[in-house]
Amino acid sequence: MAKICRFFEKVLFAVSLSLAIVLAYSASSMAHFQMILPSDDIIEEGESNEIDLQIIFTHPAEAHYTMNMEKPLKFGVFHKKKTQDLTDGLKDFEFHGAKSWKSKFVAKGGGDFVFYLVPRPYYEDMEQTYITQYTKLVVNNAGFPTDWDAELGLDAEIVPLCKPYGLWTGNAFQGMVKHKGKAVPFAEIEVERLNAGAFSDLVCPGQRYPSSAHVTQVIKADDNGIFTYGIPKAGWWGFAALMEGEKIDGKDHEVGAVIWVRAYDME
Repeated sequence: MAKICRFFEKVLFAVSLSLAIVLAYSASSMAHFQMILPSDDIIEEGESNEIDLQIIFTHPAEAHYTMNMEKPLKFGVFHKKKTQDLTDGLKDFEFHGAKSWKSKFVAKGGGDFVFYLVPRPYYEDMEQTYITQYTKLVVNNAGFPTDWDAELGLDAEIVPLCKPYGLWTGNAFQGMVKHKGKAVPFAEIEVERLNAGAFSDLVCPGQRYPSSAHVTQVIKADDNGIFTYGIPKAGWWGFAALMEGEKIDGKDHEVGAVIWVRAYDME
Protein backbone atom coordinates (compact mmCIF):
# COMPACT_ATOMS: atom_id res chain seq x y z
CA MET A 1 0.00 0.00 0.00
CA ALA A 2 2.87 2.37 0.84
CA LYS A 3 4.45 1.76 -2.56
CA ILE A 4 1.11 2.50 -4.30
CA CYS A 5 0.74 5.73 -2.34
CA ARG A 6 4.28 6.81 -3.26
CA PHE A 7 3.55 5.97 -6.91
CA PHE A 8 0.45 8.16 -6.98
CA GLU A 9 2.33 10.94 -5.19
CA LYS A 10 4.95 10.87 -7.97
CA VAL A 11 2.23 10.88 -10.65
CA LEU A 12 0.46 13.79 -8.98
CA PHE A 13 3.73 15.72 -8.68
CA ALA A 14 4.52 15.12 -12.38
CA VAL A 15 1.04 16.25 -13.45
CA SER A 16 1.24 19.35 -11.25
CA LEU A 17 4.68 20.24 -12.62
CA SER A 18 3.49 19.81 -16.21
CA LEU A 19 0.45 21.98 -15.55
CA ALA A 20 2.60 24.68 -13.99
CA ILE A 21 4.88 24.70 -17.03
CA VAL A 22 1.89 24.93 -19.39
CA LEU A 23 0.36 27.77 -17.39
CA ALA A 24 3.66 29.64 -17.27
CA TYR A 25 4.09 29.25 -21.01
CA SER A 26 0.51 30.34 -21.67
CA ALA A 27 0.96 33.43 -19.50
CA SER A 28 4.16 34.40 -21.29
CA SER A 29 2.70 33.84 -24.74
CA MET A 30 -0.32 36.08 -24.17
CA ALA A 31 -0.29 39.47 -25.79
CA HIS A 32 1.83 42.18 -24.19
CA PHE A 33 0.40 45.68 -24.49
CA GLN A 34 2.01 48.96 -23.57
CA MET A 35 -0.73 51.24 -22.29
CA ILE A 36 -1.22 54.97 -21.85
CA LEU A 37 -4.49 55.37 -19.99
CA PRO A 38 -5.99 58.82 -19.35
CA SER A 39 -8.57 59.82 -16.76
CA ASP A 40 -10.56 61.36 -19.63
CA ASP A 41 -10.37 60.97 -23.41
CA ILE A 42 -12.75 63.80 -24.39
CA ILE A 43 -12.78 66.99 -22.33
CA GLU A 44 -16.10 68.77 -22.61
CA GLU A 45 -16.94 72.36 -21.72
CA GLY A 46 -17.06 72.77 -17.96
CA GLU A 47 -14.90 69.72 -17.25
CA SER A 48 -11.46 69.88 -15.69
CA ASN A 49 -8.68 70.06 -18.25
CA GLU A 50 -6.25 68.30 -15.90
CA ILE A 51 -5.64 64.72 -17.02
CA ASP A 52 -4.18 61.87 -15.00
CA LEU A 53 -2.14 59.47 -17.14
CA GLN A 54 -1.00 55.96 -16.26
CA ILE A 55 1.69 54.11 -18.20
CA ILE A 56 1.47 50.37 -17.65
CA PHE A 57 2.97 47.35 -19.44
CA THR A 58 0.53 44.50 -19.03
CA HIS A 59 -1.96 42.07 -20.56
CA PRO A 60 -5.12 44.21 -20.79
CA ALA A 61 -7.52 41.31 -20.34
CA GLU A 62 -5.73 40.04 -17.22
CA ALA A 63 -3.95 42.77 -15.29
CA HIS A 64 -2.29 40.39 -12.84
CA TYR A 65 0.13 39.65 -15.70
CA THR A 66 1.85 43.02 -15.43
CA MET A 67 5.54 43.60 -16.15
CA ASN A 68 8.01 45.92 -14.44
CA MET A 69 8.80 49.02 -16.48
CA GLU A 70 12.01 50.98 -16.39
CA LYS A 71 11.59 54.73 -16.77
CA PRO A 72 10.62 55.43 -20.41
CA LEU A 73 13.20 56.93 -22.73
CA LYS A 74 10.66 59.54 -23.78
CA PHE A 75 7.10 60.51 -22.95
CA GLY A 76 5.58 63.55 -24.61
CA VAL A 77 2.60 65.20 -26.24
CA PHE A 78 2.05 66.69 -29.70
CA HIS A 79 -0.44 69.57 -30.03
CA LYS A 80 -0.93 71.99 -32.91
CA LYS A 81 2.36 71.06 -34.53
CA LYS A 82 4.35 71.53 -31.32
CA THR A 83 5.94 68.82 -29.18
CA GLN A 84 6.31 68.97 -25.39
CA ASP A 85 8.58 66.55 -23.53
CA LEU A 86 6.89 65.23 -20.37
CA THR A 87 9.49 62.63 -19.40
CA ASP A 88 10.88 64.49 -16.38
CA GLY A 89 7.41 64.71 -14.83
CA LEU A 90 6.91 60.94 -14.68
CA LYS A 91 6.58 59.33 -11.24
CA ASP A 92 6.74 55.62 -10.56
CA PHE A 93 3.98 53.70 -8.79
CA GLU A 94 3.13 50.05 -8.22
CA PHE A 95 0.38 48.42 -10.26
CA HIS A 96 -0.46 44.79 -9.47
CA GLY A 97 2.97 44.36 -7.97
CA ALA A 98 4.82 45.79 -10.98
CA LYS A 99 6.62 49.10 -11.43
CA SER A 100 4.61 51.48 -13.60
CA TRP A 101 4.56 55.22 -14.25
CA LYS A 102 2.12 58.09 -13.97
CA SER A 103 1.87 61.77 -14.79
CA LYS A 104 -0.49 64.73 -14.77
CA PHE A 105 -1.08 67.06 -17.70
CA VAL A 106 -3.12 70.23 -18.15
CA ALA A 107 -4.60 70.48 -21.65
CA LYS A 108 -4.41 74.17 -22.48
CA GLY A 109 -6.40 75.19 -25.53
CA GLY A 110 -8.78 73.28 -27.76
CA GLY A 111 -7.86 70.51 -30.13
CA ASP A 112 -6.12 67.15 -30.08
CA PHE A 113 -3.35 66.18 -27.69
CA VAL A 114 -1.41 63.20 -29.06
CA PHE A 115 0.47 61.51 -26.22
CA TYR A 116 3.34 59.26 -27.25
CA LEU A 117 5.69 56.90 -25.45
CA VAL A 118 9.12 55.51 -26.29
CA PRO A 119 9.80 52.80 -23.68
CA ARG A 120 13.06 51.10 -22.88
CA PRO A 121 13.26 47.61 -24.41
CA TYR A 122 11.77 44.99 -22.09
CA TYR A 123 13.42 41.57 -21.94
CA GLU A 124 10.92 38.71 -21.86
CA ASP A 125 12.96 35.91 -20.32
CA MET A 126 10.48 33.13 -21.15
CA GLU A 127 10.68 33.97 -24.85
CA GLN A 128 14.29 35.26 -24.77
CA THR A 129 13.11 38.28 -26.73
CA TYR A 130 13.31 42.03 -26.25
CA ILE A 131 10.04 43.94 -26.68
CA THR A 132 9.71 47.64 -27.50
CA GLN A 133 6.24 49.08 -28.08
CA TYR A 134 5.93 52.66 -29.31
CA THR A 135 2.55 53.83 -28.05
CA LYS A 136 0.10 56.60 -28.89
CA LEU A 137 -3.12 57.96 -27.40
CA VAL A 138 -5.23 60.95 -28.46
CA VAL A 139 -7.17 63.14 -26.01
CA ASN A 140 -9.47 65.85 -27.40
CA ASN A 141 -10.36 69.14 -25.75
CA ALA A 142 -13.47 71.15 -26.65
CA GLY A 143 -14.36 69.10 -29.72
CA PHE A 144 -11.97 70.75 -32.18
CA PRO A 145 -10.11 68.15 -34.31
CA THR A 146 -6.54 69.26 -35.03
CA ASP A 147 -3.77 66.66 -34.83
CA TRP A 148 -5.42 63.24 -34.50
CA ASP A 149 -3.91 61.95 -37.77
CA ALA A 150 -0.45 63.43 -37.17
CA GLU A 151 2.52 61.19 -37.98
CA LEU A 152 5.08 61.67 -35.21
CA GLY A 153 8.04 59.94 -36.82
CA LEU A 154 8.30 57.21 -34.20
CA ASP A 155 10.36 54.16 -35.12
CA ALA A 156 7.10 52.18 -35.25
CA GLU A 157 3.75 53.91 -35.46
CA ILE A 158 0.07 53.41 -36.19
CA VAL A 159 -1.28 56.42 -38.07
CA PRO A 160 -5.07 56.54 -37.60
CA LEU A 161 -7.16 56.92 -40.76
CA CYS A 162 -10.29 57.78 -38.82
CA LYS A 163 -10.64 59.98 -35.76
CA PRO A 164 -9.47 57.82 -32.80
CA TYR A 165 -11.94 59.29 -30.31
CA GLY A 166 -15.70 59.89 -30.33
CA LEU A 167 -16.18 56.33 -31.59
CA TRP A 168 -19.45 54.43 -31.31
CA THR A 169 -19.72 50.72 -30.66
CA GLY A 170 -19.84 49.11 -34.10
CA ASN A 171 -17.64 51.74 -35.76
CA ALA A 172 -14.79 50.44 -37.88
CA PHE A 173 -11.40 51.71 -36.76
CA GLN A 174 -8.76 52.05 -39.47
CA GLY A 175 -5.04 52.70 -39.24
CA MET A 176 -1.83 52.44 -41.24
CA VAL A 177 1.14 50.57 -39.79
CA LYS A 178 4.52 52.19 -40.36
CA HIS A 179 8.07 51.18 -39.46
CA LYS A 180 10.90 53.66 -39.93
CA GLY A 181 8.55 55.88 -41.92
CA LYS A 182 7.42 53.22 -44.41
CA ALA A 183 4.13 51.35 -44.57
CA VAL A 184 4.35 47.69 -43.48
CA PRO A 185 2.50 45.40 -45.92
CA PHE A 186 0.54 42.57 -44.28
CA ALA A 187 1.57 43.59 -40.77
CA GLU A 188 0.08 41.46 -38.01
CA ILE A 189 -1.99 43.36 -35.46
CA GLU A 190 -3.11 42.06 -32.08
CA VAL A 191 -6.29 43.57 -30.67
CA GLU A 192 -7.42 43.42 -27.04
CA ARG A 193 -10.12 45.08 -24.99
CA LEU A 194 -9.22 46.42 -21.59
CA ASN A 195 -10.96 44.21 -19.02
CA ALA A 196 -12.03 46.67 -16.36
CA GLY A 197 -12.78 43.81 -14.03
CA ALA A 198 -9.02 43.88 -13.53
CA PHE A 199 -8.83 47.71 -13.69
CA SER A 200 -11.68 48.52 -11.34
CA ASP A 201 -10.90 52.24 -11.17
CA LEU A 202 -11.81 52.69 -14.84
CA VAL A 203 -15.38 53.22 -16.01
CA CYS A 204 -15.61 50.33 -18.45
CA PRO A 205 -17.68 47.13 -17.96
CA GLY A 206 -15.76 43.94 -17.24
CA GLN A 207 -15.68 41.10 -19.74
CA ARG A 208 -15.77 37.32 -19.51
CA TYR A 209 -14.35 35.43 -22.45
CA PRO A 210 -15.95 32.22 -23.79
CA SER A 211 -12.51 30.78 -24.63
CA SER A 212 -8.82 31.68 -24.59
CA ALA A 213 -9.04 32.24 -28.37
CA HIS A 214 -11.36 35.20 -27.78
CA VAL A 215 -8.96 37.14 -25.52
CA THR A 216 -6.62 38.40 -28.26
CA GLN A 217 -7.97 39.07 -31.73
CA VAL A 218 -5.42 38.86 -34.55
CA ILE A 219 -5.86 40.67 -37.86
CA LYS A 220 -3.55 41.57 -40.74
CA ALA A 221 -3.02 44.76 -42.68
CA ASP A 222 -3.38 44.84 -46.45
CA ASP A 223 -0.54 45.35 -48.91
CA ASN A 224 -0.53 49.09 -48.09
CA GLY A 225 -0.18 48.50 -44.35
CA ILE A 226 -3.82 49.48 -43.71
CA PHE A 227 -6.00 47.50 -41.29
CA THR A 228 -9.67 47.72 -40.34
CA TYR A 229 -11.39 46.46 -37.21
CA GLY A 230 -15.08 46.66 -36.29
CA ILE A 231 -15.36 47.50 -32.59
CA PRO A 232 -17.94 45.10 -31.08
CA LYS A 233 -18.24 46.49 -27.54
CA ALA A 234 -17.84 49.74 -25.64
CA GLY A 235 -14.60 50.31 -23.76
CA TRP A 236 -10.89 50.82 -24.31
CA TRP A 237 -9.34 48.89 -27.21
CA GLY A 238 -5.64 48.44 -27.88
CA PHE A 239 -4.12 47.77 -31.32
CA ALA A 240 -0.55 46.45 -31.38
CA ALA A 241 1.13 46.00 -34.76
CA LEU A 242 4.08 43.65 -34.34
CA MET A 243 7.19 43.47 -36.50
CA GLU A 244 10.78 42.31 -36.34
CA GLY A 245 13.34 44.81 -35.12
CA GLU A 246 17.12 44.86 -34.98
CA LYS A 247 18.61 42.39 -32.52
CA ILE A 248 19.72 43.57 -29.09
CA ASP A 249 22.72 41.80 -27.53
CA GLY A 250 22.23 39.02 -30.06
CA LYS A 251 18.63 38.46 -28.94
CA ASP A 252 15.49 38.76 -31.04
CA HIS A 253 13.73 42.11 -30.80
CA GLU A 254 9.97 42.47 -31.31
CA VAL A 255 8.99 46.03 -32.21
CA GLY A 256 5.39 47.11 -31.74
CA ALA A 257 3.33 50.10 -32.80
CA VAL A 258 0.43 50.59 -30.37
CA ILE A 259 -2.57 52.89 -30.29
CA TRP A 260 -5.48 53.02 -27.84
CA VAL A 261 -9.04 54.10 -28.66
CA ARG A 262 -12.26 54.18 -26.69
CA ALA A 263 -15.75 53.33 -28.00
CA TYR A 264 -19.09 54.26 -26.45
CA ASP A 265 -22.56 52.74 -26.70
CA MET A 266 -25.18 54.87 -28.42
CA GLU A 267 -28.11 55.48 -26.08
